[in-house]
Amino acid sequence: MSLADPTSDTTPFFSDDSEAEGSEEPGAGPSQRREEEEPASGVSSLRAVFTVIVLCFINLLNYMDRFTVAGVLPDIEQYFGINDGKSGLLQTVFICSYMFLAPVFGYLGDRYNRKMIMSVGISFWSIVTLASSYTPKEYFWLLLLTRGLVGVGEASYSTIAPTIIADLYIKERRTQMLSVFYFAIPVGSGLGYIVGSKVDDLAGDWHWALRVTPALGLVAVVLLLFVVKEPKRGAIEARPEHTLQRTSWLGDMKALCRNLYFGIITVVSGILGVASGAEVSRRLRLRTPRADPLVCALGLLLSAPFLYLAIVFAQASPIATYVFIFLGETFLSMNWAIVADILLYVVVPTRRSTAEAFQIVLSHLLGDAGSPYLIGVVSDSLKQTDSYLWQFRSLQLSLLTCSFVAVGGGAFFLATALFIEKDRQRATNYAPTDDEPIVVPKSGRSTRVPVSSVLI
Repeated sequence: MSLADPTSDTTPFFSDDSEAEGSEEPGAGPSQRREEEEPASGVSSLRAVFTVIVLCFINLLNYMDRFTVAGVLPDIEQYFGINDGKSGLLQTVFICSYMFLAPVFGYLGDRYNRKMIMSVGISFWSIVTLASSYTPKEYFWLLLLTRGLVGVGEASYSTIAPTIIADLYIKERRTQMLSVFYFAIPVGSGLGYIVGSKVDDLAGDWHWALRVTPALGLVAVVLLLFVVKEPKRGAIEARPEHTLQRTSWLGDMKALCRNLYFGIITVVSGILGVASGAEVSRRLRLRTPRADPLVCALGLLLSAPFLYLAIVFAQASPIATYVFIFLGETFLSMNWAIVADILLYVVVPTRRSTAEAFQIVLSHLLGDAGSPYLIGVVSDSLKQTDSYLWQFRSLQLSLLTCSFVAVGGGAFFLATALFIEKDRQRATNYAPTDDEPIVVPKSGRSTRVPVSSVLI
């Protein structure tokens, strides 16, 4: 069956038994009883919880790997003899690779077996990350190349995992599980700083910091293959009356000292931000259907002044800086789970991986794809001498731009609030058809319409 076939977008590649279950038409007797007892997603309540736990673990490793490099960046700069601009390229190359490959994996994730795609991607990511830890000092370009290849594996996971959660849960339960899933962002980011700097400190070599996540990544692949059961796409929304309330669960989860403080702040503020954002949105939905984008806008607008003050007070008062960072990151984290939920409920089930991919492309294209490099370049251009004071001042001034970008993001969320209700209704009322399209003349041109719309 070709990909152009209208029915091929739900046909699995390396077919998974979870997608094949429940394909029989409901009949009388035992067959009908099994249809009624089986969850619409084809995955039991307990298996669904285990699936979310595994996906959260992989997401945690994902962000640990990203920020491990940030935790040992001064040592990398010294090892390769590079400036701020070149060190910023490490993140830029990774994000660009991740950003441009996300639509590819989004397309594949909407059409083929998602579990197999993620397994291959995470295995590739683990191997490449391990290989990057053996880069000699004469080959900085090779470290750039391997960091770019890491984006291949992460794109295969980040575009698909939220759609599996969307096929396991609906409404408030989906928001709660997505909140748990996105807790891994601040927790993983903070652990990346802490583990990276700690391993570097103990081993006396930054290369060892990049050898922690690959081993855990291979463990994640085993869990993904043997624990995760892929749900049927969109079935839970087609038969919401058969879904049961599932078990509630929450996963509790000198350079070294600075990274430790910053890592702890990132973890705690991220958890508070994600949880408070989801809860405020849930309560506000009782009053307005535009609650989600309004809460996202509020979080970004409130984060901007605290991020600005954190940078301004960085030299005068470290304690005030940590307080402002905590408040800024808390408000900044309010939108993570909500944004994912918005994306999932304004897009039809069979196109969610593609939508995730485009969201990743646009968000990174307008954000961290170029910002590490640009901030490094601005910092280098402002630096008048190589003294410690000028190194600090130049980075301080270049980082101030981030707070103004947060204000712009809040404005875009306010604009989103004007259209969110209509877009959600269109996705909810969407009814796919398997009619074979035919060509019908229209105003001198050809157009494709379903057979059922022209037959009498």
